[in-house]
Amino acid sequence: MSQLSSLEELGSATVSTTARPEAPVHVQKLDAQGRAYATGKRKDAVARVWVKPGTGKITVNEKDYATYFARPVLQMVLRQPILATNRDGQFDIIVTVAGGGLSGQAGAVRHGISKALTYYEPALRAVLKKGGFLTRDSRTVERKKYGKRKARRSFQFSKR
Repeated sequence: MSQLSSLEELGSATVSTTARPEAPVHVQKLDAQGRAYATGKRKDAVARVWVKPGTGKITVNEKDYATYFARPVLQMVLRQPILATNRDGQFDIIVTVAGGGLSGQAGAVRHGISKALTYYEPALRAVLKKGGFLTRDSRTVERKKYGKRKARRSFQFSKR
């Protein structure tokens, strides 16, 4: 880069068009067994997700996902990225999830499945990003403060 000594030089200086950074190229990331791995997080739950070609079987902590997540709403949350990308019945998904409650775990599994699908098939990234499946929901429980009954709730005040 050359140094400019006056304002006239600044006006005649041209900006190079090659200075713009190129868009990142997303490539397929697979392990030795041909699986894509991703970690999904939500609240205090962490899900480890492996995606491989198969018949559409989803296993969560060595149980069927419908058994592990008994509520239909949680099953729907878990299947959202698969249905959004029209890949129902094409991938076997193996998940180990720990921490938090069932709702947080379902959100963590959804996040992990979305990331693993993008690692397996980078072309799906645009669809999943538009649906908001790749964004980690960062809301967590606020910590309890001293002098308070809960995070913000104070003790009952009495004048007398």
